[in-house]
Amino acid sequence: MWGVMSDRVYLDYNATTPLRSEARSAMIAAMDVLGNPSSVHSEGRAAKALVERARAQVSTALGAEGADVIFTSSATEAAALACAGRGLSAAPVEHDAVAAWTDSALTVSPLGAIEIDDSACSAVQLANSETGVLQALPDGLAVCDMTQAFGKQPISFNRSGAQMALVSAHKLGGPKGVGALVVRRGTDVAAQIKGGGQEMGRRSGTENIIGIAGFGAAAEAAARDLAGGVWDRVEKLRNILEKTIAAAGNKTIFVGIDAARLPNTSCILTPGWKGETQVMAMDLAGFAVSAGSACSSGKVRASAVLRAMGHSESDAASAIRVSLGPQTTEDEITRFAQVWLRHLDKHRARVSA
Repeated sequence: MWGVMSDRVYLDYNATTPLRSEARSAMIAAMDVLGNPSSVHSEGRAAKALVERARAQVSTALGAEGADVIFTSSATEAAALACAGRGLSAAPVEHDAVAAWTDSALTVSPLGAIEIDDSACSAVQLANSETGVLQALPDGLAVCDMTQAFGKQPISFNRSGAQMALVSAHKLGGPKGVGALVVRRGTDVAAQIKGGGQEMGRRSGTENIIGIAGFGAAAEAAARDLAGGVWDRVEKLRNILEKTIAAAGNKTIFVGIDAARLPNTSCILTPGWKGETQVMAMDLAGFAVSAGSACSSGKVRASAVLRAMGHSESDAASAIRVSLGPQTTEDEITRFAQVWLRHLDKHRARVSA
C-alpha cells in the first residue's frame, strides 16, 4: 500500500515516490530497537537481525541472491563506491552520480541505445530517468545503475551479467537517504568511508537501521506489486496520456517512444516551449511534473540526455518528464492532458501574436 497524498496530482514518480505503508510500519518498529548492529549482546543482535532481514528482502526483490548488498546513504554514494578510481567509460545519458566518476566516451543512438565497446570498463544504466529508455546489458558490465528500473521492471541482477549495481529506496516507496551497492561475489570494492568496517568492510559507519528496515519492506512490497501486474495498468495510463496529446494534432515528440521504455515514463518534447515554463504552469494548475532529473532540475540548462540523443540545444530545453505511479488514475491523466493542451494553445497564441 502507498501513502496518502494531497489533492494535487503527483506525476513525478521518477524523482521520488510516496512512502509505502509497509515501509512506514517497518521504520516505526525499528525506532524501538535499542541496540547497535555491531554490538554482540542481545540488543545488538536484535538490531543486526533487522539489517540482515532488509538485506535479504532487497536481495530477493532484485534477483541478487548470493551477491553482497552493501547499504549506503543513497544511490549516489553507491555510485562513488562502485566507480571511483576505476577509469570507467559511460555515455552522456548517465545520471550525474555516475557521470561524476566516469569518462563520457560512449555514444548514444537517436533512440537512446548506448553503444558499448568494452563492457568490463563501462558503466551503463538499465533505465534512463528522463526518457525511460531501457538498455540491453552486455555480459561482464562493470557497473549498472538499476535505480530507476528497480521495482518497475522485472530484474535479475544475477542474470544481468553486471558486476555491480546501484539501487535506491525512495524510488520504490522506501525512505529517502538510503541506497545500496550490490556486488557480485569476488568483485573487489575498496571502501571510501573507512573506520569500523561495517557492511562487510566496504562502508564504515553505524548502519541507519530505521531507513534500512524501510528499504527492505518497500523492496518486498514492490516485488509483490510487480508480480501482480500493477505496472501493466500504469503503462496503459501512460499510453492513454500520449495518445490523447498526439490526437490533438500538435508537433509534440514523445522521446524514446519507438524504444523499449519503463512503463510509467513519458518524455514530452514540444519545440519552442521551454520545459521550465511548462513545469511552472502545470505546478500552478495543481500538477507536479519535472523538466528532467530531480538531481539537476534546479539548474537552468538543456537536457544532456536529449542532446546526446541528437536533439538540438533548443529542443532539449523544451521537454518535460511525466512519470506515473500505482496511485495515478485515468481521471488524473485525462485532466492533466486537457490542462496541458490548453496551456499549449495559449503558448502558441502568444508566439503568433
